[in-house]
Amino acid sequence: MSLNNTARFKAVITTLGLLLIWEIVGRFDLVAGGALPGLSEILIRLWADRADYPQHILATLYGSGLGFVFGNVLGVGAGILFVLSPVALRLSRGVNIAIFALPPIAIAPILTLTLSGMTPRVVLATLGVYFVTMTATVIGLSQADSRAVDVVRAYGGGKWAIMRLVQLRGALPSILSGFRVAAPNAVLGAILAEFGGGGRWGLGAYLLGSLGRAEPDRLWGIGLVATLIAGVSYLLFALLSRRFLGASRAVTMNAAIPEARNVGQSFLARALTTLGAFILPFVLWWVFIRALSVPDMIAKTPLGVVDYLFFSPAAHNAQTRLWQAVVETLPITFIGMAAGLAVAFLLAISTRLFPRVLNTFMPIALVTQTMPLVALTPLLVLLLGRGTSLTLWVTISVTFFPAFVTLAQGIALVPRSARDVPRAYGASAWQEMRMVTIPASLPYLFAATRLTVPRALLGVMIAQWLATGKGLGNLLNQSRGYMDYGMIWTVAVLSVILSVVFYQVVVMVERRVLKRLGMQTAE
Repeated sequence: MSLNNTARFKAVITTLGLLLIWEIVGRFDLVAGGALPGLSEILIRLWADRADYPQHILATLYGSGLGFVFGNVLGVGAGILFVLSPVALRLSRGVNIAIFALPPIAIAPILTLTLSGMTPRVVLATLGVYFVTMTATVIGLSQADSRAVDVVRAYGGGKWAIMRLVQLRGALPSILSGFRVAAPNAVLGAILAEFGGGGRWGLGAYLLGSLGRAEPDRLWGIGLVATLIAGVSYLLFALLSRRFLGASRAVTMNAAIPEARNVGQSFLARALTTLGAFILPFVLWWVFIRALSVPDMIAKTPLGVVDYLFFSPAAHNAQTRLWQAVVETLPITFIGMAAGLAVAFLLAISTRLFPRVLNTFMPIALVTQTMPLVALTPLLVLLLGRGTSLTLWVTISVTFFPAFVTLAQGIALVPRSARDVPRAYGASAWQEMRMVTIPASLPYLFAATRLTVPRALLGVMIAQWLATGKGLGNLLNQSRGYMDYGMIWTVAVLSVILSVVFYQVVVMVERRVLKRLGMQTAE
């Protein structure tokens, strides 16, 4: 039996063992008095509810499918534009960071208020897809074979000829890897919009209607179906990559937005470009409101949010509520983010020191990666209750896997020759890891941190929204019930600002640390 077949066999055995443990624990109600049903019980309930699923699944697939197509068209088109025009990349930098840092839960109520029908689902799915595909496209196009580029230029080819004949072909593996990561994001976006009030049909609406019925087998069934859809969409593009391009193992994307160099630009030009990048998100926000002709009572422009929070008669009350929610949200966000990074770091190191750990861990990790947050959170409520432990578990579960994959990739790319030097002098595996591998992987550690920043805030807000009754997530939920549109827009804007600020702080620290160590930043 070959080494690969042996690894696959062990992975299958491990998965079957975990399923058997799940069945025993569920059948004997060993977790929270039956909050974790046995797998056979969940499957029996799925069969009993089989008539409910087709319309819900079709609605989710329709919204996520359209969002996936639109997001990828926009992402690939924007990636091509950014490579051809560095000025466009610099001007769009603020918009790109805002889209990356945008917690979907914050914008879902706004889309439901301002758009109708299936449109909120499609838009949220599109936003979830765009950044991943755009980043993958820019990275792929920027890594074109310089020799092939020189050949095209020698025969008189311009930018478009180089793009068509060299760059797009060379970028195809990277773009397909981006599609693979974007597919589950589209499903998550559609379900969040459904859960936020986006229609009668859809797995999110079905999950919302099933909460509070004391039927954990149904909730687990809905969660598994949502996970299956996201997982199949992920595996579909993994198979396409393997079929047409060979093995392509990337499962997450670097959170860095590729940087366009300011070569040849004057100080005034750089200042104007930076100012434009800062202003453009607010311009697009204003255009979005005006283009839809939404009443001012519902849709708030940037000036409307400022007026609501600082100059309206209810400003003081709004500030008090908002500050209290922020105080309840930020500490648990930092703790969850740190815990998620710590788990990811320890697991990434373990995969090098103890390779068998990876085979045991990956089935669980892939489930947590593909299971939509709104499906995962109610299940954790059944197991953990509605306290702080729930929020921490949700935050860790949604942050550790992308961070783990990024860190494991960085550790795997450390040159073998560099690792052999300390081993030649008698260093142990851990000493080699501490002296060589970990320092060499610092750029990937910072990339992992950038990935976890918005996901940590998203996880905390979803837990607060669905379960704990605290913080920004709960304030958003209450504001929807009270039709306090000003607060809905304020929470959405503040959550984006917080994520962007955290992201930029990580970038600044990364540049300073890596510059001091003589390393090149990821941007």
